[in-house]
Amino acid sequence: MRAALVRLTVSQEIVIMRHTLLKHPQFYVTAPQPCPYLDGKQERKLFTTLYEEGGVALNTSLSHQGFRRSQNVIYRPSCSDCTACQSARVRAADFKPSRSQKRVIKRNSHLTRSLKTPWARESHYQLFDRYLHSRHADGGMAGMDETEFSAMIEETPVNTRLVEYSIYHQGESIPVAVCLSDMLDDGLSMVYSFFEPSLAKESIGTYMILDHIRLAQESGLPHVYLGYWVQGSPKMDYKSKFQPLETYREGSWKALDMSAAMPSHPLDSQPISRQVAAIHLPLITE
Repeated sequence: MRAALVRLTVSQEIVIMRHTLLKHPQFYVTAPQPCPYLDGKQERKLFTTLYEEGGVALNTSLSHQGFRRSQNVIYRPSCSDCTACQSARVRAADFKPSRSQKRVIKRNSHLTRSLKTPWARESHYQLFDRYLHSRHADGGMAGMDETEFSAMIEETPVNTRLVEYSIYHQGESIPVAVCLSDMLDDGLSMVYSFFEPSLAKESIGTYMILDHIRLAQESGLPHVYLGYWVQGSPKMDYKSKFQPLETYREGSWKALDMSAAMPSHPLDSQPISRQVAAIHLPLITE
């Protein structure tokens, strides 16, 4: 979404523990590093790799359990003393836009939406590069070149699409916003989006979420997955405006409770081995 997509580079994949489930994926945990959302906190991620064989089923199953995809890696926060990051999804069928959201829809009604195969285009990279330099110049993705961008879009073993929003200018269709979105069996997962920085005042980021909710409704899909809502992080609070919103916590999806106390004592977090043991994986057919 608006926050920078997590990139697990070789230098970041510092494995401190490995857990193997017979005939199932291996799960790893990254070394702690400064949290990009909460000052003074350390983040840590539990992750595994998605492969062509079984990748679609595994992506769907883990997404249902609070995981998030980045290229061929799927991860979930597993911090030792914090549970602020909660996977969030909108109940699309029950969603009704607020007055301000209706204004955003009207303001962007001239945009044309098209679903494309996940193939990196030069126009998309140029748009992405302008977006990063304008809004996330000091983020982890700043400086990503065209080859790395292509890998982000194309290296995927799952069912995904580029949802492109365009305007027509002098007879030419010009993309002004793009979202990489996974097609799950119960909804759409907005993996990463970017847009023309000069259109920020038009709330085009909000519009993409609203349009994905509409697309889910039109397709009979119950959910739109928005990534992580982070309790106590102002820059992630925008997700709470899309109600009804559910977050994944304590092993199940529950209605967002912004007033709930956030466990912060180290003993409140389960050991990694118990977290892995509690993961439900899809059945493997021989």
